[in-house]
Amino acid sequence: MKEPVLVLIKPDGISKGLTGPIFTKFSQAELEIIGIKIAQSRRDVIEEHYSHLRGQPFFDEVIEYLMGTGYKQKKLMAVVYFGVDAIKKCRAIAGATNPEEARPNSIRGSFGRIKTDGLFENVVHVSSNKSEAKREIRLWFSPDEITRPIYPTKPATKPPMQTKEWK
Repeated sequence: MKEPVLVLIKPDGISKGLTGPIFTKFSQAELEIIGIKIAQSRRDVIEEHYSHLRGQPFFDEVIEYLMGTGYKQKKLMAVVYFGVDAIKKCRAIAGATNPEEARPNSIRGSFGRIKTDGLFENVVHVSSNKSEAKREIRLWFSPDEITRPIYPTKPATKPPMQTKEWK
């Protein structure tokens, strides 16, 4: 069955110039990219993304890691892949959360590391299941940023907002 999955390339992956090799590995899954963007590492979005870890002793470290604290790049890349068994395929390509337990040819096995303080720098996040994928995709993307319908939408009129335009 076709499904969407969210993949985040974390600030360490961007800072280390790994986006090309990461995309090459994910291309092996033969999935369609239906949404992609560079996002600022905003605390409110990241805290909501990892809300299931709130209360854990490492929660603040995980948030700081995704905020890009300590990296030259304070941004991440959000990608929505779509296709048959997308979650299963992308999670296999990403590898185990702990880089030392990940297969050597997986993304985390190839590019991840464990810092001396014990924090996993595991380069990517991949949605764990369909309900998490839906929650995460809706957090990082608006319906207009996705190139195919994956979840129900409704018409909405937003009040005018001040925006920037090119000079």
